Amino acid sequence: MEFTKPLIKGKLVKRYKRFFADIKVNKETLTAHCPNTGSMMGLLDKNNHVWVSRNDDPKRKLKYTLEIIKVKKKLVGVNTHFANKIVAEGLNNNYFKEFKKLDHIQSEVFYNKDTRFDFLVNKKTFIEVKNVTLTRNINESEFPDSPTSRGTKHLKTLMDASKKGYKTYVLFLVQIENIKYFKIAKDIDKDYYENYLLAKKSGVQFLAYACKINPKQIKIDKKIKIINE
Repeated sequence: MEFTKPLIKGKLVKRYKRFFADIKVNKETLTAHCPNTGSMMGLLDKNNHVWVSRNDDPKRKLKYTLEIIKVKKKLVGVNTHFANKIVAEGLNNNYFKEFKKLDHIQSEVFYNKDTRFDFLVNKKTFIEVKNVTLTRNINESEFPDSPTSRGTKHLKTLMDASKKGYKTYVLFLVQIENIKYFKIAKDIDKDYYENYLLAKKSGVQFLAYACKINPKQIKIDKKIKIINE
């Protein structure tokens, strides 16, 4: 996924009210939309280098959007709205070992009246995408970065779909460069971890793929190992 225009580099001042981030660019402080409603644990230290995009659409309240943050010498893609776009590009271009030469890719598909999954491929395989931005150890990425009742609900519904004959996957999209491993952050959300274990036993399959990230593009890089027991 390529950015349509060059990103603007600055330094983080603060993120507040979930949707706002003040960014210092040269001597000016601008306010950007923060397209990530999670905790963004470990990403929000003052003066972290950041990259923002600019959109001059007159209908927008904020012209700038926070896209990338540099933490511990690693670039992290923080725009959660891009996660499905990156995965869709990967599905269409055979970037995933598990999903080659698909003849049917459908996005945002309702499984029941309460739950929809991110992708239905080949009419019998559901893929739920989870965006990953948390790293606490140098080579490891983790999910979630805060308790996620929605994520647990998705696991339970995927288990139900698996029992009804669907192939089911959770794909952890790690928008952090130079990462080797992924694990569930069970100290952050024990309930999610326990349902993850139940889902594995029920036939739900879990994948983690890392991204290549730079101010010009974010794209699928390679599969990485999940190290939870």
